[in-house]
Amino acid sequence: MSSDPLLQPFQLKHLRLRNRIIVTSHEPAYPEDGMPKERYRAYTVERAKGGIALTMTAGSAAVAKDSPPAFNNVLAYKDEVVPWIRELTDAVHAEGAAVMIQLTHLGRRTRWDNGDWLPVVAPSHQREAAHRAFPKKLEDWDIRRIVEDYADAAERMQAGGMDGIELEAYGHLIDQFWSPLTNGLDAPYGGSIENRLRFGFEVLRAIRARVGPDFIVGVRYSGDERLPGGNAKADGIDISRRLKDSGLVDFLNVVVGHIDTDPGLTDLIPIQGMANSPHLDLAGEIRAATDFPTFHAAKIPDVATARHAIASGKVDMVGMTRAHMTDPHIVRKIIERREDDIRPCVGANYCLDRIYQGGAAYCIHNPATGRELEMPQTIQKADRRKKIVVIGSGPAGLEAARVAAERGHEVVVFEAADKPGGQIRLTAQSERRREMISIIDWRMNQCEKLGVRFGFNTWAEADTVTAENADVVVVATGGLPHTEVLTSGNELVVSAWDIISGDVKPGGEVLVFDDAGDHAGLQAAEILASAGSKVEVMTPDRSFAPEVMAMNLVPYMRSLQKLDTTFTVTYRLTSVERSGNRLLAKVGSDYGGIAKERLVDQVVVNHGTIPLDDLYFELKPLSRNGGEVSYDELLAGQPQSVAGNPDGAFQLFRIGDAVSARNTHAAIYDALRLAKDF
Repeated sequence: MSSDPLLQPFQLKHLRLRNRIIVTSHEPAYPEDGMPKERYRAYTVERAKGGIALTMTAGSAAVAKDSPPAFNNVLAYKDEVVPWIRELTDAVHAEGAAVMIQLTHLGRRTRWDNGDWLPVVAPSHQREAAHRAFPKKLEDWDIRRIVEDYADAAERMQAGGMDGIELEAYGHLIDQFWSPLTNGLDAPYGGSIENRLRFGFEVLRAIRARVGPDFIVGVRYSGDERLPGGNAKADGIDISRRLKDSGLVDFLNVVVGHIDTDPGLTDLIPIQGMANSPHLDLAGEIRAATDFPTFHAAKIPDVATARHAIASGKVDMVGMTRAHMTDPHIVRKIIERREDDIRPCVGANYCLDRIYQGGAAYCIHNPATGRELEMPQTIQKADRRKKIVVIGSGPAGLEAARVAAERGHEVVVFEAADKPGGQIRLTAQSERRREMISIIDWRMNQCEKLGVRFGFNTWAEADTVTAENADVVVVATGGLPHTEVLTSGNELVVSAWDIISGDVKPGGEVLVFDDAGDHAGLQAAEILASAGSKVEVMTPDRSFAPEVMAMNLVPYMRSLQKLDTTFTVTYRLTSVERSGNRLLAKVGSDYGGIAKERLVDQVVVNHGTIPLDDLYFELKPLSRNGGEVSYDELLAGQPQSVAGNPDGAFQLFRIGDAVSARNTHAAIYDALRLAKDF
């Protein structure tokens, strides 16, 4: 028996959980037609294989037709969900893990023009800032109907073999009743705390009447809304005691904050650059006040923090949800005493930000997550050992090297700089994004263990590569800032990289023309504004920094607004010319009919990168495949067989920004889906 606090079993009612680590309820947006089909099942089962004690599926599975998913959620109000749930639960149980599902009615936290175009409902007419729908104030028949909807959905989940359910309260309909900020009803459902809690307890009683006393039921809720006039910590502790004393629930899952705005959501689910485990102490206070099984998750990305959460007695089960998107085998690696092999969550929040923009959740540096049907989480050995040469040690190059070495190949990496990292090393210079360097550090650690040979300070040329007599050559040379985007005056501007790296000092009055909409533009703006520059960020888009996405935008906005930065949308920088010792920036608009000017000291252009691909084109005629990739084979997960030049010495591929300007996830995905078949 291990003495590790994280590996101790926990008895939850009749259910014995094999350790103290859970994946809390979340929706990766993988359902098909609202059902958790093969892709969803493969994703969930992978974490069970990795040793997790309990995985909670389907953050916000919808219980009613007038709770249309805000993104691609499981539809728990449909009878056809039951067999899909049964297949998922059987597969998870076969791996030794428990599985539960979260049920909810979103209330006002959705839109009326989703699903069946039914009115959004809430206990007041106040709209939620994030989803912007003006709700219908609930009537008595709405309340009766929704209570039954909850009970119906719970019964379906029990029929599907779930070990239990969790009701989502915070920000959703149950919490909209609980909070005095969102409950405008009269008695018996509005006014006093007893009245505001009435709906939630009616839901719990209806569920218990349907599923019986043994089925596990919990509630995930906010222990402190942290909003003026909302439920404060004392109210949260009071609600916690009432939940326990009701005898209707078996565990409490505590969060802190509110989610009706992007800043609120980001404080509740913190991202990189924000403190780790910021709400653990309050969860511990609720655990101490109730002496009741308590779960908690909020930016607990590493094993040491999770171990502290359990060892200190603050919680009974600790959630490492985003961490398990990055590495589904955390528990297995703890058991095997390989904690240094755990792929670290860097808090980039690419996963959550994607779903809030209507996409599927993907990890920024584990492209197999969500693609378990096509991509391996564990790399298999190759039948024959090959020599692989990689040029470039950014995220794409290092992933290609790591995967090839895991396959058992001899791998050599050439890098022009004295350190690995590429653009990641640049972006990680900012305090806000320092955690990103773990993407590089982890891969370097793995490569070194696997015997990859590195040649730093080496500008690889064709002769350098051919001298290695490689079977496969991978060009991952990245790109350089693309600033020549103006009709004239390109020589007068600097790049966002120049500012971030410190190679160019900030000017007094600066125009940042951000035509890429990614982190580099805002990072440069923040550095400039912090140095005392008067900064205007201009974009031709109708919103700025669209590639940064909602939750990642929050810390930038908090900083830049305090620094009095100006944001200008729908305008395009067209040219720059000298005007004395200053610069005259000329501005137009894609909408036409506009000609403006800005007199500034410095112009910074952020327009992505242009591939650094000279070496690739030198190597093309020497290769068997001429650099060609069969997309049919690539998408089918098959090895590349193109051989248009049978006399060529090697296969040649290029990946990442050496192909085109994209992002870190795309670069690493390029590498994985090619190198897994070398």
